[in-house]
Amino acid sequence: MALIQFQAHATEDWLSWSCCSSSSGGCSLRKILALKPSRKNLLLKPKSSLVCKASWQELAGVLVFSAIPFTAVKAIANSPLGELLQNRMLETKKAALQDSSKFKALARQARNESLWYGEERPRWLGPIPYDYPSYLTGELPGDYGFDVAGLSKDPMAFQKYFNFEILHARWAMLGALGALVPEVLDMVGAFHLVEPVWWRVGYSKLQGETLDYLGIPGLHLAGSQGVIVIAICQALLMVGPECARYCGIEALEPLGIFLPGDINYPGGALFDPLNLSKDPVAFEELKVKEIKNGRLAMVAWLGFYIQAAFTGKGMILVAALWRE
Repeated sequence: MALIQFQAHATEDWLSWSCCSSSSGGCSLRKILALKPSRKNLLLKPKSSLVCKASWQELAGVLVFSAIPFTAVKAIANSPLGELLQNRMLETKKAALQDSSKFKALARQARNESLWYGEERPRWLGPIPYDYPSYLTGELPGDYGFDVAGLSKDPMAFQKYFNFEILHARWAMLGALGALVPEVLDMVGAFHLVEPVWWRVGYSKLQGETLDYLGIPGLHLAGSQGVIVIAICQALLMVGPECARYCGIEALEPLGIFLPGDINYPGGALFDPLNLSKDPVAFEELKVKEIKNGRLAMVAWLGFYIQAAFTGKGMILVAALWRE
């Protein structure tokens, strides 16, 4: 399909439209319509570019909705229920700490015996001789000795960068799933979505348009607001989890929740409901698989951006056309 561009040229006495088609390899003038509208019609007001079109009631609703998690946590922690939950947690915390210490010792042993850790682990250049950095010892999952910029010379910076990487890797995997699934559901007919293509959803919100969630008319939890309001809502909702992550897993103890792991792998029923970390050997391998798939997802998102910029189509449609 040819990409059509319309250009409007307005002067005091005439208005002309020129149509350019990219299918011919250049911009050719197809048609010019000369009009003589009144001076009043020439003073056309441009379409408003504001992205925040919400009323004060909607803004207040977003703020209240965003404040619910914080107020609920605070209320539970200061209530008799919170005190009861904390007391129960303290009764079992000592035994849980002992079990956690034993598990961490077994995990260290499994890491030392694994092919994915230590000095004998695979390297990013494979058999090619290379002077790998000595400070990359293979202690963390996914350490292939790659640090050409020397960003991880400082051990504290190394741990910080790993924390950031695994956080972004998980977001990239979730985002890739969220970008692909709506298109698949729309193509197979499971849901009729108004806009299944991931980047067009964001573009529609930037234009101030309203979208129904799952194609259900009237379901706009945050769909009637502009992108600024949605960004504020997202930022407020993320403050709590990010503060808990930054402050450590002890931040959940006021709710009577004890997590045996660390900030990257908290474990417990809340973060490991399938109990995948029960086997220390399998758990260390799962860490490597997670970071590898997360890096692949981050690279995939770079491909998503480039594909959207060059084709203007959804990923599933482009893949189907490519196969044909």
